Amino acid sequence: MKIRPSFAGVPVRTAMTVALLALAGCGSLLGPSNPPPQIYRLAPDSSLPTGGAAVPWQLAVARPDATQTLDTERIALLRGPAMDYYADAQWNDSAPRLVQSLLVEAFDKSGRVQAAPRDSASLRADLTLATELRDFEAQYDNGNAAPLVVVDIQSKLLDQRGQVIASLHSRQTARASENSIPSVVHAFDVAMAACLSQIVAWTLQATPH
Repeated sequence: MKIRPSFAGVPVRTAMTVALLALAGCGSLLGPSNPPPQIYRLAPDSSLPTGGAAVPWQLAVARPDATQTLDTERIALLRGPAMDYYADAQWNDSAPRLVQSLLVEAFDKSGRVQAAPRDSASLRADLTLATELRDFEAQYDNGNAAPLVVVDIQSKLLDQRGQVIASLHSRQTARASENSIPSVVHAFDVAMAACLSQIVAWTLQATPH
């Protein structure tokens, strides 16, 4: 007994056409695709202020303001005046949210102040730390040599009326050991750690009105 092909009764040319169309429809599954991005997290090892009595006020940490080019999960780089991003790599959250989370964590580690994101319903804050992320990128200042990571944060302390009682400009840099994404991420950790230490120490000296 002969086994008939699945396209029995259909002209050979038509059967081939149907088969080719079916394969074409699967092109998105069979064809090449871009690899998923490697996701990196910041883990700065900051030397935070230790010791001392707890301050008698509570702190809210606002989400940092940032330009559209920095308000992204992509890892930014700068070549001359041109902003760009590393391919196939990203942060595990947008840069402003990363900085906000790291600030809250740093204040908690200090053990001297209760801090929380400003949108937290569980905290009635006496002061709010408002920040602006001005630079958060790897700057290629010497061709394709290892870049300089720059973290630039402008901070303001606001009282309950929204009045500015103090301000601080923290700009920290760290040179990557080589031109590779893991080295660049480590340089971000170093620069961010220095910013955190400076901002936390400055904030803990504040005296609400």
